[in-house]
Amino acid sequence: MDDFSHTDHQFMQRALELAALAEGKGEVPVGAVLVKDDKIIAEGFNQPILNHDPSAHAEIIALRQAGNKLQNYRLVDTTLYVTLEPCAMCAMALVHARVSRVVFATSDPRTGAAGSVLNILQQNEFNHQCQLESGLMHQEASEQLKTFFKNKRFKLKS
Repeated sequence: MDDFSHTDHQFMQRALELAALAEGKGEVPVGAVLVKDDKIIAEGFNQPILNHDPSAHAEIIALRQAGNKLQNYRLVDTTLYVTLEPCAMCAMALVHARVSRVVFATSDPRTGAAGSVLNILQQNEFNHQCQLESGLMHQEASEQLKTFFKNKRFKLKS
């Protein structure tokens, strides 16, 4: 068994459901859930193709939604659950928002900015560092992404 709590699993399960929504719309299956006081305050899934917006990653959508809901650009004492390791853009946004904890399911060896390629979330030179945990429901998230890209390659060959 892992070191994650039952509620951690519930929130990551919701992020996986959001990732499936993204996949159903032709987007890379990434979902994000932002939690404060053990309650979901914002959700997002990848939408850059749908929105014609390169910044419309799951994490950014959740941050925007939370900022509007809390009427504050600082999202202290929050945890972000995301199915894929954040990229540099998303990681820096999480630092600027002062998100306390980031939990991601599977790493991104090409563009991951939470330890794989860079670790922006815990850069000592910045005025905020996020607590970082990885591997929660790794298998499920990894399979979801692998299947998506396998199907996409198959469609391109057909």
